[in-house]
Amino acid sequence: MRIGIDRMAFATTNDYLDLVELAKARNVDPNKYTIGIGQDQQAVVPPTQDIVTLGAAAAQKLLTPALMKNISTLIVATESGIDNSKAAAIYIKRLLGLNDFVRTVEMKEACYSATAGIQFARGIVALNPQETVLVIASDIARYGLDTPGEVTQGAGAVAMLISQNPHILNLEDTTVPYSKDIMDFWRPLYATEALVDGKYSTNVYIDFFKQTFTRYQQLTGRDLADFAAIAFHLPFTKMGKKGLESLLGERKDEVASRLRQQLKASQIYSRKVGNLYTGSLYLSLMSLLQNGNLNVGDRIGLFSYGSGAEGEFYTGILEEGYQNYMSNVEMDLARRHKVSVAKYEQLFNNQLGMKSEDVEFDDRNDPLPFVLKGQKNHQRIYLIKKN
Repeated sequence: MRIGIDRMAFATTNDYLDLVELAKARNVDPNKYTIGIGQDQQAVVPPTQDIVTLGAAAAQKLLTPALMKNISTLIVATESGIDNSKAAAIYIKRLLGLNDFVRTVEMKEACYSATAGIQFARGIVALNPQETVLVIASDIARYGLDTPGEVTQGAGAVAMLISQNPHILNLEDTTVPYSKDIMDFWRPLYATEALVDGKYSTNVYIDFFKQTFTRYQQLTGRDLADFAAIAFHLPFTKMGKKGLESLLGERKDEVASRLRQQLKASQIYSRKVGNLYTGSLYLSLMSLLQNGNLNVGDRIGLFSYGSGAEGEFYTGILEEGYQNYMSNVEMDLARRHKVSVAKYEQLFNNQLGMKSEDVEFDDRNDPLPFVLKGQKNHQRIYLIKKN
């Protein structure tokens, strides 16, 4: 049975920050951000948006009444959870209008869990081929104002339908997961911003990529020449380059040239949005599919990584007409509004976060279809905006 990614859609906030302006405000050479880290812009999150509203906005773009009838399970992958007990998927299910006979669950393992969600979804579809699973990777990356990680913040969601006879990517059977108890990045329950050992985390990322790809080669006998492209988890775009170059080294042949060019295509959207945590690999994949030089039948590798740490390398075969089953990311990004550094700092400090008091947000300037209106009696209030 052919099972894989049938449809994909992306959503992010309406505001973004120019990182050249942030660099100047922080007295940093802009090249450190745009070249050294590989980021040009990042999503700025108003208090009226969170993982629920972003996840629902992404999913709404790919759902039709006919498709909704076949959804048996909704999996939300995130490391930006809003409740230690109640799954974000429950809120999203209501906002989307899915029927009550739908399984809903939230998954966590840093930036990796969307990949686990896809693998679990494959199992559900294999058991019940008539069913479709909605997997949403939704996150807000926060490191704090004027911190080393500030430039790698971001926000957004990628929604995917996993089904039989997929229209985008037919996922192959061989997949290589790899996990170790490593403290390269974590966020205690009492913290709203993550703690990270950046250099160590980069080294672990590269090691996990090499470990999983080497094991994949041992299991399949394939090598780099068998891939049209490899999509990477991109907490910042330079990370993908580090991963790929760890395999290519000094190679300058046709295979190396092709993989490097495809990597650049996969980095375009992440350069403009920033870190999506669980959604980063899948925004990278969308960028590759919409900007790369690909053909039907091409094999694409996917490397997923989540600090703490877990990685996985798996592959898929590109389907005919794949371009018609994704939302237009470039169009969404073109509609955004640039904000000043001062405005970004104000919005950053106005997030609901871990506050317990009642609050009501002004959502009049938020154009997204779903908003977080505020909190009352310790309950978040979500609204569907009338367009």
